[in-house]
Amino acid sequence: MNLLKKNNKAFILIVSIIIVIILVFIDLINGPVRISISEVLKLFYNCGSSNDNFSTIFFDIRLPRVLTAIVAGLSLSVSGLLMQTLFRNPLAGPYVLGVSSGAGLGVAFMVMGFSAFGLNFVELMGSGGTILAACIGSGLFMLLIFAVSLKIRDVMTLLITGMLLGSAAGAIINVFQFAGSDQSLKLFVIWTMGSLGSTTWPQLELMSVVVLIGVVISLFLAYPLNVWLLGDENARASGVNISRVRNILLISTTLLAGSITAFCGPLAFVGIAAPHIARMISKTSDHRFLIPFSGIVGIAMLLTADILTQIPGSGFVLPINSTTSLLGVPIVLWIVLKGKKMWL
Repeated sequence: MNLLKKNNKAFILIVSIIIVIILVFIDLINGPVRISISEVLKLFYNCGSSNDNFSTIFFDIRLPRVLTAIVAGLSLSVSGLLMQTLFRNPLAGPYVLGVSSGAGLGVAFMVMGFSAFGLNFVELMGSGGTILAACIGSGLFMLLIFAVSLKIRDVMTLLITGMLLGSAAGAIINVFQFAGSDQSLKLFVIWTMGSLGSTTWPQLELMSVVVLIGVVISLFLAYPLNVWLLGDENARASGVNISRVRNILLISTTLLAGSITAFCGPLAFVGIAAPHIARMISKTSDHRFLIPFSGIVGIAMLLTADILTQIPGSGFVLPINSTTSLLGVPIVLWIVLKGKKMWL
């Protein structure tokens, strides 16, 4: 029976990886300028093409965007799984602790707050300034949450604290929006729509390193999380230090969700929906399998969303948050209708 289950999980992983590879190729050839699969393979192997425009589009635009989708999908889905286990809440996502709200507040302060004094922060700092502002905002919020977690042991109280901080950040952002200039307001709204196409190669390298650290930490938490699902008493009886696991989990989630929000803006529903799809397919709550498989599902989901943003035959590209929401909302509704028991 165990061998059968192992073979079934291996089969699921192999099929899902093949689907991801297919989606990667579709995403690479899809867009206002269509590049054939043979041209893509030629670009991969020869690092060049008979058409210089294809080479520029491929290496400067599409490949960084697809790799960003892979890193972001992996990061958000794993952080969502960790949050759902921590709070034992199927609707918990990577942003419930205020990471997204903190990043939004940081960007709002820098973009719209500076405009109130006649300064254009984006012109002063460039796009890197927005990333820096998001990093500072999400980092400060998570430090605040971490300090609160040292005093509060109840995870539901911690969840409510995160939601309250998010509401407070939203209120302050509203003030900035009311007082900001039209140009700064437009810049902020564009940031909230999310983007996979604005990441440069150096930014992608930095983001990948941070996400890799967060994923490795989460893999070390797989066994303690499995035991924790059986209840606090069982976890303590098995020698699991709950406080230490919770603190490490918060650090991992901060690295995973904070880095993606800083570089790509808030990306909705991937963190909530992907872990549930992984559970539904694998029918297991074993985190040693769910962590990597949720990552693969998150990658597939974000690649699909990115493909749907490209309207064939036109240069018009939809905001990535629109397509992630269209994919994620039905799944979240299904979770609500199905009830809480289905996720354990």
